Amino acid sequence: MKTFTLSFLLSLLAAVFCMPVSQPTQQDEKFAENYLKRFFNLTEERGPTFRSGISSVSKKLMEMQKFFGLQITGNLDADTLAMMKKPRCGVPDVDVSRFSTFGNNLKWDKNDLTYRIENYTPDMSAAEVDESIEKALQVWAKVTPLRFTRIYSGIADIMISFGRGGDI
Repeated sequence: MKTFTLSFLLSLLAAVFCMPVSQPTQQDEKFAENYLKRFFNLTEERGPTFRSGISSVSKKLMEMQKFFGLQITGNLDADTLAMMKKPRCGVPDVDVSRFSTFGNNLKWDKNDLTYRIENYTPDMSAAEVDESIEKALQVWAKVTPLRFTRIYSGIADIMISFGRGGDI
């Protein structure tokens, strides 16, 4: 009888702790897909693709989970969904390596670089912008062989301009 009672209690305990975790709804999955498209550059898979065993959605979920310091599972779990539902500014969380602006050439072929400020933000005075940019470039100059010279017309190596980001 003791064996039966012990077995019954262990079975009951196992059943309680093995209850299935709630699965994301179809609405949650659609929300997550749209979120990943907007903020993590998820693209539609078109035509035949070679699968590495992990879907593009799972890869983007892992990227997002890593970005936010969540447990990396590649699954739409409660913590991941909660993070997705937090308010945000609307700017995508893209990795710089995704930009094609620079191509594969991420290193200057010279050390003396010019910069030009094309326009100013209405949020700061021109003097504040000038000083801030100069200070930022000096940070780089102190730890690299790069030297920066401001020009006021023509095409510079670094063209600086301000505009609306679309998230306001």
